[in-house]
Amino acid sequence: MRSATPLLVGLFGLFSLQTPAADLTAQLNQFFKARDAQHADSMQVVLRTPAAQWPPCETPHFSLPGNSRPWGNISVAANCGQQRRYLQVQVQVSGQYVVAARQVTRGTTLASADLQLMRGRLDTLPARAVLNPQQAIDAISVRDIPPGQAVTLSMVRQPWRVKAGQNVMVIAQGEGFNASGEGRALNNAVVAQSVRVRMGNGQIVNGKVAADGNVLITL
Repeated sequence: MRSATPLLVGLFGLFSLQTPAADLTAQLNQFFKARDAQHADSMQVVLRTPAAQWPPCETPHFSLPGNSRPWGNISVAANCGQQRRYLQVQVQVSGQYVVAARQVTRGTTLASADLQLMRGRLDTLPARAVLNPQQAIDAISVRDIPPGQAVTLSMVRQPWRVKAGQNVMVIAQGEGFNASGEGRALNNAVVAQSVRVRMGNGQIVNGKVAADGNVLITL
């Protein structure tokens, strides 16, 4: 009987490790799916951290840094009261993403015919991959994009709403104050981007480009 005791202890120890593993993985899946309900059905979280480094409580509180990526290899803080452990997980997600439908040369204004949707692992795509064609339609490519290449936001820019040398209307608004005047843009800018404008009196002001092309200054 005594010789069987270590074996029984080992078996109980194995079961005690397996159950928390399933519970912890389930909790992590629930945490990440709640953060991204759109892709929850195709999401799977794989726990990479060894059991010896898991949090000591049954229901840890998970948190992520503000700049954490949504998928892929991620470090998750698991808090048990004053104790904190970091878990390494891989968040696997499948879904649709945008690729070039044909060869796109630098400087091309993208149209729907230049793009197509494919389905695959989103967590393996380059950073800032385009998932919706509307994010890229009417944008201008800043590099050549071969057919089948996943399109990212770093490969395109929005068209200039204001160009350097263009006459623009500057509208200044504040509490109980509203004034406008015409000036000349000193740099290119897209909507919501900052632009410098030389006014008729020679003064240079800074404002943000509105969708209608006017430059707005808040006082």
